[in-house]
Amino acid sequence: MKEAEIAIKRLQQFEPSEGYYLAFSGGKDSVVLLDLAKNAGVKHDAHYSVTTIDPPELVYFIRRYHPDVIWDRPEKAFLTRLVEKGFPLRQNRWCCEEYKERGGTGRVVLTGIRAAESVRRNKRRMVEVCMKDPSKRFVHPMIDWTERQIWSYIRSNDISYCELYDQGFDRIGCLFCPMIYYKRRQSEIRRYPRYAAAFHKAFQKLYARRKEAGAKSIDRWPDWYAMFEWWIGDGHRDERGQQIMCFDSDDVTDPLRYLEEQ
Repeated sequence: MKEAEIAIKRLQQFEPSEGYYLAFSGGKDSVVLLDLAKNAGVKHDAHYSVTTIDPPELVYFIRRYHPDVIWDRPEKAFLTRLVEKGFPLRQNRWCCEEYKERGGTGRVVLTGIRAAESVRRNKRRMVEVCMKDPSKRFVHPMIDWTERQIWSYIRSNDISYCELYDQGFDRIGCLFCPMIYYKRRQSEIRRYPRYAAAFHKAFQKLYARRKEAGAKSIDRWPDWYAMFEWWIGDGHRDERGQQIMCFDSDDVTDPLRYLEEQ
């Protein structure tokens, strides 16, 4: 593949003496990126930023097929931070900075970012300096790849990938992310009831904490369930007007501890 040869040359051209910090998420783009780095013969260390709310299938995939990847664990689990800080929104996704973007300080970071993924990423350059941390530089060797080229490379090179892609997932990331569309979040609640129960428990704690503190913003919801329902649905229902399916918090004994231990 011509694009693979170009990406390999890019990797070799910008290789730092200490090697790359390779940002590995376990998704289709990052498995291609890791394979390209190996084929390029460049020095690198791959890191998986543990969010504590990634799909279990993704976690198992990384453990099984990429045992050499370094797991960078956060100081606190996501749901613990949610209780402390409040739930993330599209306009205020504090979680990405704390859980996805924290690694690579002082390093040249390799990512699988592609311009075709979104309007925002279409403005990214192949080589960049991090706006929030000037000591960190980015190299996106696959910036001009299409989705089709990604899958062509995977199949041509017989690369293993997470099973969720064969089960209808077009992207794999944090469960219940506010950036994904409503029906997808609804389907994730049905698919992962233990995680839904853990979120329920966290929202109960968040609601009680804000209520006790006298926060006026909490008055828009009569209880924690209404607050969670608004958040998971982004304030909307589907075209049939149906409510979001929720699960009983008793599905797990201690859901916060359950996610922290993943």
